Amino acid sequence: MENHVPFPHLFRSGKIGTLELSSRIVRSPCCTGMGGMDGTVTDRLIRHYRELARGGPALLIVEYSYIDKLGSKSAMCQLGCADNEHIPGLAWLARTIQSHGVKAGIQLEHAGRQKFLGTPPIKAPSRIPWEELHAIGGTPPDELTWDEIQQIVEAFGDAARRAKLAGFDFVEIHGAHGYLITNFLSPRTNRRTDWYGGSLENRMRFLMQVVANVRAKIGADFPLGVRLSGTEYEPDGTTIEETVVVAQALEKAGIDVIHVSGGNHHTMHHQVSPLYMSVAHNAWAAEAIKRVVNIPVIASGSLNSPALAEQVLAEGKGDFVGLGRVMFADPYFPIKAVAGLPDEIVPCIRCNDGCQERSFKRYQAVLCSVNPLLGNEGMAATGPAAQRLNVAVVGGGPGGVWAAQTLAKRGHRVTLYERRAIGGMLVEGSAPAFKSDLRLLITHMESRLKTLGVRVELREAAPQELAGGAFDHVVVAIGGAPVPRRFPGSDHAKVADGCAVLRGEGRIGPRVVVVGGGLVGCEVALHLAQQDHQVTIVTRRDDFMGEGSDTGIAVEQSNRTALLEMIERHNVQVRTGLQVARVDDDGVHLSDRAGRALQLPADSVVLSSGFGPQPWFAEELARLGVPVSSVGDCVQPRKIYDAIHEAFAVAQRIGDGALDPAELPLPAAA
Repeated sequence: MENHVPFPHLFRSGKIGTLELSSRIVRSPCCTGMGGMDGTVTDRLIRHYRELARGGPALLIVEYSYIDKLGSKSAMCQLGCADNEHIPGLAWLARTIQSHGVKAGIQLEHAGRQKFLGTPPIKAPSRIPWEELHAIGGTPPDELTWDEIQQIVEAFGDAARRAKLAGFDFVEIHGAHGYLITNFLSPRTNRRTDWYGGSLENRMRFLMQVVANVRAKIGADFPLGVRLSGTEYEPDGTTIEETVVVAQALEKAGIDVIHVSGGNHHTMHHQVSPLYMSVAHNAWAAEAIKRVVNIPVIASGSLNSPALAEQVLAEGKGDFVGLGRVMFADPYFPIKAVAGLPDEIVPCIRCNDGCQERSFKRYQAVLCSVNPLLGNEGMAATGPAAQRLNVAVVGGGPGGVWAAQTLAKRGHRVTLYERRAIGGMLVEGSAPAFKSDLRLLITHMESRLKTLGVRVELREAAPQELAGGAFDHVVVAIGGAPVPRRFPGSDHAKVADGCAVLRGEGRIGPRVVVVGGGLVGCEVALHLAQQDHQVTIVTRRDDFMGEGSDTGIAVEQSNRTALLEMIERHNVQVRTGLQVARVDDDGVHLSDRAGRALQLPADSVVLSSGFGPQPWFAEELARLGVPVSSVGDCVQPRKIYDAIHEAFAVAQRIGDGALDPAELPLPAAA
C-alpha cells in the first residue's frame, strides 16, 4: 500500500541555491531577547533553539543579529554578529541546530531609525524620526554620511563572513520591517538627493552594494537570501510594484531566495498581523514576486495551520513557507504536521499579547500566551509528579484545560467538569467571523483532553459533590461572572446581553447601541455590523479600548489598530464620555460629563460591561476542607495568557509538596 504523506506540498524536498532542504518549512527569524547584553549566545538561547530544531523545520533562521558596534543594534539582549568574539557562541548555536538534522541560517540586520533602545547613535538615510520613538521623547536619527554608508556596507559583509566561519548554512539580509535597508528603499524615509535617494534605482543602491559586499566575502556558492516587505502598507511608502523591481534586481545580483513579508513597526498590524486581520496576510505579495523571479520565494505571515501553509504552496504563492509566531506557540508544528496530527498542534491565536505586549513593551524576553514553556525550555518541572493524585478541574476554558492537560502529563488522574462545552467563553469569543483563530484553539483543546485520557464530564459540578472524598485536589477555573449594569430600563425587552448576542440568542433590530467600550463590546459591535446592523458604541470612559475602558483591560496596540480600522470600514460609530440614563421605547437616553442630555434611537441595546471574579466556588471548597487552587478569570478577569500561565504553574506544583493544601485563589499576576 502506498504511504500517504499528509500535506504533500509542505513536505516535499527543495533547494535554496546549493542548500538542499528536506521540506518546505522555514522557521522565520524572530527576536527573542534571550541573548547576552553584549550580543553573546546564552545557555537560555541555546535551549530555546534546541527545542525549535527538535520540532523539525527544514531550515531554522536564527533571529536578527546586529552587524556592528556602532548604531546597528536594535533591541536589548539582541544577538550579535558584530565582532569575531561573537563567533564561538554563534558556532555553538549553529552546531546545536544542525545536530538535530536541521539546516541553520542567521539573519543580519542594522536598526536604522527603528532603534528600540532609543540610544545614540541612531542612523538613517534621512533625518526623519520613527514616530513611536519620537512620541516618547526619542531623538530623530542622524543622516548617514557617504563614508558611514560605505562602513555599513562593509559591516554587512564582515558579519556574513563571521556567520559562515561559525558554521551556518545560510545567511539572510534583513531588508524589511522598517530597519535600515527599508529606510533606504522607502520614499517615506529616504529624502536624500545624492546617489542614494530619489529614483528607485538610487534608493535600492545601498541594498545592492550590501549584497555585492556580502557575496564577495562568503563566496559565490554560499546560500544567501534577502527579506523584503512586499509593501509598507503606507500611501507614501514602498509599494509592491517597486518591491517587484527590487526582487528582480536581487535575482540578477545572485541572491538565492526572497523572503516576503510586509509592513513595518509603524504598520505593525500588517507586519505581525493579529487575529482581526486575514490569515496568510502577506502571501499575496509573495505571489506577486514569485511571478517575476525564477529563484525561490518564501511566503510568510499568519500561516497558523498546516492546511493553510499547504494551500499557500499548492496555489503557487510561494516555494517555501516561513513560520514565526506559530513555532513560538508550538515548536513541534512540523513534526506533528508530518505525522498527520494537525489538531495536536498548539495554534498561534495571533493575540500578540505574549510575544508583543508583555515582551518588548515590558523589556522582557519573548513570551507566548499558549506556550508557558517558551523561554523556560528545560527549566520547568514537566516530568512525573512525586505523588500521583486524583484531581478535579472545574471549568473547560483555557485555564481549566491547560491545568487538566498539564496534570495528566504529570501522571495525575484528572476529571474535568464543564457545564456547557469545551472552550468556556471561547465559544462566544470565537463566534465572530473575524475570530476564527480561536476555533483552532478549541479544536486543539478537545484533542489534547482526548489524547491524554482526561475524563470529561459535560455537566455542572457543585462544591459539595467534589468534597465527597473522591478527589485529593480541585482546580477551580470557572471563569468570571458578568457584571450587571443597572439603570432605568435595563430590563426593557430591547436590551440584550453581549454574550447572548454572540451565541445567536434573541432578535436584534436594525439600529443597535452597544453599551461598553471594552474588547467584548467592540467585537459584538463589529459582529453585528458585519450582519448589516447600524451600530453605535457608547462608553462612559474617554479611553476607548484602553486601560480606562469599561473592562479595565487594555487592548494590545496592533489589535487596537486593526479593530479601529474595522470599525471605520464598517461605519460603526463610537461615542465616549457618555453615561446611560435610561432605555425606553424611544431608544437610549444618555448624559455627558457636563450633564447635557442626548438620545440615540435604538431598536436593540446590547450591554457589555465586562466580568468580575467568582471566588465563591473555591471558598466553599476550602470551607469543606478540600485542597483547592484557583486560576484564570474566577480570580480576576484578564486575558488568555493569564489563565493558561497560572494554570500551568499550579499544575506543576500539585503533587510535589510545594502547594499548600489550604491555598485559596491565587493573586492576580503582576
